[in-house]
Amino acid sequence: MNQKIIETLEFKKVTALVEPFLVTEQGLQELRELAPMTASGRLQQSFDELTDMAAIFEYYPHFAIGKTVDVSPAIKRLQLDADLNISELLSLKKVLEVTKNLSDFYADLENVSLGQLQVLFEKMELFPSLQGSLQAINDGGFIEDFASENLLKIRRKIQESETQVRQVMQEFLKTKAEMLSDTVLASRNGRNVLPVKNTFRNKIAGVVHDISASGSTVYIEPRSVVALNEDITNARAEERHEIARILTDLSNMIRPHAAIIGNNAWVLGHLDLVRGKHLFAQRYDAVVPVVSPEQDIALLNVRHPLISHPVANHLHFGKNLTAIVITGPNTGGKTIMLKTLGLAQLMAQSGLPILADKGSRVGIFDQIFADIGDEQSIEQSLSTFSSHMTHIVSILDQADEHSLILFDELGAGTDPQEGASLAMAILDDLRMRGIKTMATTHYPELKAYGIETPAVENASMEFDTDSLRPTYRFLQGVPGRSNAFEIARRLGLSDLVIGAAQEWTDTDSDVNRIIEKLESQTLESRKRLERIRDVEQDNLKMNRALHKLYNELNRERESELNKARIEAQEIVALALAESEDILKNLHDQASLKPHQIIEAKGKLKKLAPATVDLSKNKVLKKAKEEKAAKIGDDIVVTAYGQRGTLTNQLKDGRFEAQVGLIKMTLKRDEFTLVKAEKEDKPKQKQINVVKRSSAKGPRARLDLRGKRYEEAMQELDEFIDQALLNNMAQVDIIHGIGTGVIREGVTKYLRRNRNVKEFGYAPQNAGGSGATIVTFK
Repeated sequence: MNQKIIETLEFKKVTALVEPFLVTEQGLQELRELAPMTASGRLQQSFDELTDMAAIFEYYPHFAIGKTVDVSPAIKRLQLDADLNISELLSLKKVLEVTKNLSDFYADLENVSLGQLQVLFEKMELFPSLQGSLQAINDGGFIEDFASENLLKIRRKIQESETQVRQVMQEFLKTKAEMLSDTVLASRNGRNVLPVKNTFRNKIAGVVHDISASGSTVYIEPRSVVALNEDITNARAEERHEIARILTDLSNMIRPHAAIIGNNAWVLGHLDLVRGKHLFAQRYDAVVPVVSPEQDIALLNVRHPLISHPVANHLHFGKNLTAIVITGPNTGGKTIMLKTLGLAQLMAQSGLPILADKGSRVGIFDQIFADIGDEQSIEQSLSTFSSHMTHIVSILDQADEHSLILFDELGAGTDPQEGASLAMAILDDLRMRGIKTMATTHYPELKAYGIETPAVENASMEFDTDSLRPTYRFLQGVPGRSNAFEIARRLGLSDLVIGAAQEWTDTDSDVNRIIEKLESQTLESRKRLERIRDVEQDNLKMNRALHKLYNELNRERESELNKARIEAQEIVALALAESEDILKNLHDQASLKPHQIIEAKGKLKKLAPATVDLSKNKVLKKAKEEKAAKIGDDIVVTAYGQRGTLTNQLKDGRFEAQVGLIKMTLKRDEFTLVKAEKEDKPKQKQINVVKRSSAKGPRARLDLRGKRYEEAMQELDEFIDQALLNNMAQVDIIHGIGTGVIREGVTKYLRRNRNVKEFGYAPQNAGGSGATIVTFK
């Protein structure tokens, strides 16, 4: 596509409207290089990507991509065997992190079927080991202590020396306060110094680093800290050397994978661009048009993207139509309509959504030419007509049947009769060559040309004679007519003068009446179409409202059912509490056997219905999968509190992890998942129903250590019931010592239970006061 049409139609201003929706530098770079395409396959691929992104946003409206910077300079430096600095390593770390997040998003994607974007998501490659190693650099650019053992030793040495220096200097502040001009330590040349009064400068041995402007204060570094500061300086140099070595190691680790990481960065940028296009479409009510292989253009309610409040118009440029001639006075919007067609084609052929309604069609043109505006060249001493004609000649030489041509004021700048003849001759030449052309003109002769010539159609811009203002509405099929006499009449010119003027003109009154009738019919058709569209919108809104209401009713129904079940559980629980008192009284009165009481309690508890799980099995399964550790997950090693990344899972169930530059083998209970550190939302409290144990054989020991109080008491109650049902004579209850809350609860429970003969603490060699031995009657 020629660069001149890009500049003439201000296409770069349109792409600038998409920039605020992008977050990656790779995406911005691709947007700035965006240009119209002529290959139908590539163009359809771009539109399919937009369709996929719309499907993602339908189910995941908050889908986002992390911000990244351009990593191509860093990739190039790696390929040249250069070492990366901290900022470059951070940029690569961010790319790996965003790649991991998008891969996880794609893995968890549900209810969305992707076409073109699926290929992009699957092209991304993960590097858990590299990602774990780059954790040695935090987001602030600081090399963490765990990056290497040597770095940790050096920094500990620096901290110890600095602590000693502070202690010595603080001691000076306390013991030599009368010799100091200030009780606050100063710093000179990177060293901590004492602000000593000049009269006492010989009382404190050390190195003088500075003297105040007045000469009353001397800044001295005490001799006792000189050696320590030298040690710190040397350690700082060792630290810098070790950091350089770590950066070299990290660069060498990344170097073999540089090309793949660069490809990941491109994929992120391209996904960001597709996402930005979709957000642009949402913001400006743009749509993905249908691509017509036959240059059949149909733009429904098309709008100019660079006008703040554009008027929407329909434009039909069918495959059997070669030229559209727009006639009418100035300031009516003819040029804007011309540019709107050109911009819609440029945007569509660049893979951008266009500002039009759904169902719009665009063609594919190898070239788009335009002669718009005054291109008079003073340097070449060319008139306006000569300049236009020079440009038109160039366009005629280059254009073919795969071109679209836009002419503004064709034939203007010369004698009206000759200009009109030239305009008709140029249009007829293009018509014979099958080249689609849209032209604006003032010449009334072209109205007859549009009516009489096949494959040519007239058009005009509507003018409101009541307000004497243009409406900027495009009237296709209706030629423009002069409104000069009507405007003059409304402005107060006498009918006598207007009548004389009409006699002097050659205007055919019959033609004007026909045009007026066509305008009236077109306006009536537009009003009917708008009424039909309003009805369609109302039906769509009603359908959405009914669908939303149906879903809300279903949710409320399930919620009410659950509430009813929970209330039923509460009633049954209350009945259980009352039944226990009744059964105890019956036991006292009728000496019922313990197993009869326990069986009666079990039957009563079965009356409580279980609540419905609204999340269904799918969500439960997903929750379990999220809690399971997977290769590539970020972790925190419990023993050290350091972050790392899982790189492999061994056959025995253990995991290999990369923590900084160190590889570790960990059991599942030796680390926690980073994503699992978030606090779980409080779950709805439910009443547990006591069920008979399904374990094989009775248990003689109950361990309550680590349990919450309510949970421990519930388990204790079930355990005692099972022991009595199995006719056990004695059981052990391990409750630990701790704060004594569980132990006290066990004691109170056993005292209340009438089936307990006696209980007491275990011997010292069997747990002492941390366990209780219970004997039944």
